[in-house]
Amino acid sequence: MTPAARLSAAIEILGDIAKGKMADRVSAAWAKANRYAGSKDRAAIQARVFDVLRNRALYSFAADSTTPRSLVQASLTIEDGLSPDELHHLFDGAKFAPVPLTVTETEALAGLPARLESAPAHVRMNVPEWLLPELQSAFGERLEGELAALNTRAPVDLRVNALKATRGDVQERLATENIETDPCDGSPWGLRSKSNARVTHTKTFNEGLVEIQDLGSQLTCMIAGVQPGERVVDLCAGAGGKALALSAMLSGEGSVIACDTDPRRLGRLKPRADRASAGTIETRRLHPFDPNAADPDLEDLEGLVDCVFVDAPCSGTGAWRRQPEARWQITPEKLEAYRAAQIEVLIRGARLVRPGGRLIYVTCSILPSENDAQIDAFLKEMTMFQERDWQSNWPEGETMPAAPEGPRLRLTPHSTDTDGFFAVILERVE
Repeated sequence: MTPAARLSAAIEILGDIAKGKMADRVSAAWAKANRYAGSKDRAAIQARVFDVLRNRALYSFAADSTTPRSLVQASLTIEDGLSPDELHHLFDGAKFAPVPLTVTETEALAGLPARLESAPAHVRMNVPEWLLPELQSAFGERLEGELAALNTRAPVDLRVNALKATRGDVQERLATENIETDPCDGSPWGLRSKSNARVTHTKTFNEGLVEIQDLGSQLTCMIAGVQPGERVVDLCAGAGGKALALSAMLSGEGSVIACDTDPRRLGRLKPRADRASAGTIETRRLHPFDPNAADPDLEDLEGLVDCVFVDAPCSGTGAWRRQPEARWQITPEKLEAYRAAQIEVLIRGARLVRPGGRLIYVTCSILPSENDAQIDAFLKEMTMFQERDWQSNWPEGETMPAAPEGPRLRLTPHSTDTDGFFAVILERVE
């Protein structure tokens, strides 16, 4: 493909994403429908698409337009440093190239440098304006550095399946399949890929020796303190990434009950568990919950569970590196719905914890309203629970993440080189 043809493809993909579709799915669908595009073409197109998604606020402000064409033009100007004349050569209407620049677009490009100089704070930092006050309260003077790190490309982290292999063995096997890795500090199972090759295409992956899982996600599982023989409930399991990690911590002794309201997501766990030889996992579909009535799905477990892991539904603001389009799809109404769901799963999970057991609350959010505010409200109402410092559950001999001080674990790309996570240990004392 020519450079101009790649731009046409990026504009097409961005148009579909603008309709509310997920970027990785749109990109995958485009690649499947256009098999003539080589690996370098696909990589270049994806890089352009994700650059636009990460910097949409800045690019739309600079271009004075939100159309995919204008955003790509701003990307070429700001990111690549191309001149208006160079853009005219790319947007020339030749076969597979974008149609020529309009007069309006040409004028916008001419005024782009001046507009950049007057960009307000939320534009410079590429976040929705309405979210900026809460982000400022979360990070204070670290705000610009934290948001800049959230606007970078995320690494590919792997979790070695301790049920079947050691980290050293997996690292060696992946190397024979042309995937070089480095051990991750903090997690005894973590590897970070140094290759662009797809781990899911390897024999090592297909034999269940490794899973793709962000280092931050692994660290939240570690503070759960799961021990062999325990009964564990993963209340919002989804496709089961954390359930698999928790199961491995049991070393084949005990049980993990993975629950979710979406049977399609939950259905993806069984083949993953089979591949991982995670025989301790069972699944339960959850139905609507009324806090004033018996739990229709989990009543038999009330007061009997050693560890309830609540990976709560949330805004996903901590995962903006992986899903940059999500920052433009969140709304105040959606955020409020997530908060309501978080309260529900906390109440539902609290019922299951035995005296002396623990409830682990986790979000992949950096917003205080989904994190500290929810825990503060929970502890005020649920006086049988007390907060425990996350460091008290940290495995002896493992390097602690460079997280901010305090009993609540806070992970971010800037501070810990992970996705953004929040995690709290709540112990039932009566």
